[in-house]
Amino acid sequence: MTRYQALLGTDMDDAAVDEFLTEIGVGVLSMSADGVPYGVPLSFGYDGDDTLYFAFLGGTDELRKATYAAQSEVASFAAFDVDPDGSWRSAIVAGPIDRIAPGEWDAAREAMADNAYQATHLTEYEFREDPNVWALEARDRAGRAVGRG
Repeated sequence: MTRYQALLGTDMDDAAVDEFLTEIGVGVLSMSADGVPYGVPLSFGYDGDDTLYFAFLGGTDELRKATYAAQSEVASFAAFDVDPDGSWRSAIVAGPIDRIAPGEWDAAREAMADNAYQATHLTEYEFREDPNVWALEARDRAGRAVGRG
């Protein structure tokens, strides 16, 4: 393998992207409001099919994340993992982002419990009537990897 190939990687198929998103648990959510981009590192849950869930936690009702999400027609999410041996994987998904309805909380909580970073901290939000949880429908997805896959 040339040095260039190690930088470029190879395409991951949809199953490999799904597996990666189920394992990784953190990444960067990027949104835009009024032409101003905003990227924020977040923990997430993935349902293994096409939906990523994000809990927007904070002390005020005027969270910047929620403001941007509400104004974004499309959001993108990037996750990556790099091993000391030089192998790496990355995935980018994009699609509409919307706040979940209270009836969707069980599915979101289950997805986040499965793979979100520090998911045990979400238990205090278990009984909220209207959790500040957003779902990104992964209509477009791509992934690349070197050394695994």
